[in-house]
Amino acid sequence: MGVGHDLGKQLNHWMAADPAGLRQSRALSNRLMDALGANDGLRGPIRDLASQPLLLQVLHSQGAEQQSALASLTAQLRATYAPAVLQELLDLLHTATGQRPAPDPSAVNRADAVQASAPGAPTATAVPEQPISLRLQLERFGPGLALSAAGALVFAWVGAELDRALFEGWGWSGGAVLVLVLALLQALSLGPLKVLKRQWPLTSAEAEQPRQAWQWLSQAWIHANGLEAILNLIVLLILLGDSPLQLGSVVLRYCLTALACLGLAALCAARWQITRRWSGASGAISALIALAAGLSLLHWRVFRFSSAGLEIPAWVLLLVYGALQLGWQLPRQNPDERSNALQRVLSSSWGWGLLLGLSWAVITRIRELL
Repeated sequence: MGVGHDLGKQLNHWMAADPAGLRQSRALSNRLMDALGANDGLRGPIRDLASQPLLLQVLHSQGAEQQSALASLTAQLRATYAPAVLQELLDLLHTATGQRPAPDPSAVNRADAVQASAPGAPTATAVPEQPISLRLQLERFGPGLALSAAGALVFAWVGAELDRALFEGWGWSGGAVLVLVLALLQALSLGPLKVLKRQWPLTSAEAEQPRQAWQWLSQAWIHANGLEAILNLIVLLILLGDSPLQLGSVVLRYCLTALACLGLAALCAARWQITRRWSGASGAISALIALAAGLSLLHWRVFRFSSAGLEIPAWVLLLVYGALQLGWQLPRQNPDERSNALQRVLSSSWGWGLLLGLSWAVITRIRELL
């Protein structure tokens, strides 16, 4: 996978998130130039491609119209560029649209002629595209995973110092302070710091880019979905409002749980070529709810969370929160992708939070019995 593939994934994400913003060649060219970075060898070809009206037609049409525009654009590119550059441009188009450009007719004719001239030659068969290996995926995600893990330790240290200097004397619980910080950041993202809401979430296209590694660190602190932000803040306050843990411990567990859920979701999304945008606390919240619900089942008694005078059973939170999350996670974020419902759930932080929480409940129960 080269530069063309990476740019195609980025373009695919832009189209899924804001197709109306890419209806002008200049806007499309500016975004592709920014995403290209310091690769000067492809600047000219990418700029020329972005200026083609046919590219806009390919991106904003479907069905036969899209295929016709793609075939015309591919023919122009083949007549213009050398094989190495051409391959990057074709990779970009294939990844961005999900449509494979038509093969070069002259190359097909030459291949047919060679095959016909060789009696008894075996029939050529298409080699299926192999999924990216787990090792390569981990290498691509390595910078983001490492930065986020190191950042969790820094955040935990800052939380411990703030707790010692301020919140411990005020009698505030670590969970309540965490909810307050998340609410403050969400409020700032709606007003004076709107750029936070656009830049902090992590997309599947950006997860593999080393220069976007900082978004692995930031995605757990801002919700791209306002309704999900309200829900998560309420549920997190129910779960952690009365927690006896110090702020440093709460922040460390929150960051590491969110990172574990995000890493597993990103691996699944990359393997199945699923377009995703990860943000907020859903992974950590799902893990806490699933842990409590799993222990409730394994101990065969109801575990409850107390909030505002209410006693809320863990299984109620599990069902209500799970139903709402399914409504957000099951729809495809890219209508052209091919994925089933289970793959989309496993490409979400919420899905992995559920699995990790239930797994930890089983491990905890086994340790109690030993």
